[in-house]
Amino acid sequence: MSGAELYDSIGATYTVTRRTEPRIAARTWAALGDARTVLNVGAGTGSYEPTDRYVLAVEPSALMRSQRLPGAAPCLVGSAESLPFDDQSFDAAMAFATVHHWQDPIAGLREMRRVARRVVVFTHDTSDVGWLRRFWLTRDYLPEAADLLVDRPPLTELADAIGARTEPVPVPWDCADGFFEAYWRRPEAYLDENVRRGMSVWARVGPEAEQRAVDSLRDDLASGRWAERNRELVDLDAAELGLRLLVA
Repeated sequence: MSGAELYDSIGATYTVTRRTEPRIAARTWAALGDARTVLNVGAGTGSYEPTDRYVLAVEPSALMRSQRLPGAAPCLVGSAESLPFDDQSFDAAMAFATVHHWQDPIAGLREMRRVARRVVVFTHDTSDVGWLRRFWLTRDYLPEAADLLVDRPPLTELADAIGARTEPVPVPWDCADGFFEAYWRRPEAYLDENVRRGMSVWARVGPEAEQRAVDSLRDDLASGRWAERNRELVDLDAAELGLRLLVA
């Protein structure tokens, strides 16, 4: 299933839990530098689009485009791998939490590099150290997440494709954007189906794995096992869970 097909099927309530987290937005916008024209690739509903610059969006999912707010940047139908723009048409191109849905991430990143002088990408390190074993949800409850990474280019390959540097992006404990890692200090949130529907991981692993993970987490929260396993998280204001900015 392509990213567009996935979000056309699960994205109806996306804006209920997915919204701009201002601290992560500030990091992303700072990385755009002095760019005045910005192309947002895989733009979704428009979260994280800067409001003080000219933005043009590209998004393949009709359902996601339909949820863009009135007054949002104009949005074209299209995919990252084939951007309909001349070389160096924009000061910067950005992509936020979307690369993992692209059919060919390397081709998409190179297209961004072709059409813009600066590229800023919010993604994540999918290695064991960066994500799978660092985040308690994938480590202890959802090992099937490892299957989603098969044939996906590692972070180093993504960065090398566009000559980017990588910057870690810690996740605040009270993150406003309900992406997959957002509730690392609020585990009860993962028991809420409305919260899970805003995270594509659950749709990709399938209902059986989802139900087993939720049941196990619910039992561990009730018994106190989760709290015992993760007591070092209680005093953290932000966690390093493998989220990264690529800046080229």
